[in-house]
Amino acid sequence: MTKSLEGHVALVTGASRGLGRDIALKLAANGAAVALLDRKAHWAEDLVQQIEADGGKAVALGCDVSDRDALHEAFDSAAADLGGIDIVVNNAMWTKYSPIDGIDAESLDKMLGVGIAGIIWGTQAAAKHMRTRSGGSIVNIASVSAHMGLPNAMVYCGIKAAVEGMTRSSAIELAPSAIRVNAVAPSTVATEGVRAMLDDATFAARVASTPLGRLGETSDIAEAVLFFADSTRSGFVTGQSLLVDGGISIALR
Repeated sequence: MTKSLEGHVALVTGASRGLGRDIALKLAANGAAVALLDRKAHWAEDLVQQIEADGGKAVALGCDVSDRDALHEAFDSAAADLGGIDIVVNNAMWTKYSPIDGIDAESLDKMLGVGIAGIIWGTQAAAKHMRTRSGGSIVNIASVSAHMGLPNAMVYCGIKAAVEGMTRSSAIELAPSAIRVNAVAPSTVATEGVRAMLDDATFAARVASTPLGRLGETSDIAEAVLFFADSTRSGFVTGQSLLVDGGISIALR
């Protein structure tokens, strides 16, 4: 049976672990060749092997997404290795939670560099390659935090709100080139990193505050990304942000 992304090439940033890893696996399982981009290429080598063992095609690339020239070079390399770029998932993020009085210049610069500049440079590089393919799909990873106030997360909430704004603006600008731009906005996802960061009481409180009674899994988010990536599913959808949050953003608790 033909897979829906057969013949397409996807690039995923922050692809070596957690959410990015499962997004890459989902796209590969649906037929896409996948470029796996993270700060160090060797971080994703085992994922390349896993995708190839399942009959897919993948390459690992190392790059700091906040570095415009390096990111453009990585996109060029991925396109040369895999034959173009049709789908880009801007997933990479670096986060440090801090009370307002504790925000420092170094962590602020790093969060803005990855979380905002990385989206801008990724969109810019994606558009360059997608125009040669007569279209494509860009999926930005936002957050329910764009819609809710969280303590100790002024910078994070601001960045994710900016991601949604950039998604809408770039969707309008790139629409004449048949490039769709959308965002997926998860709530807390039960990754290994999240489980390690939250103590048992906090984890239980997050679950209790979610109307569907559980935290999201990476597979939930990957399915939403696949929806936006696949033009047969979402070819008339652009400029949207899909909340994948178990209902937490609309709950009064």
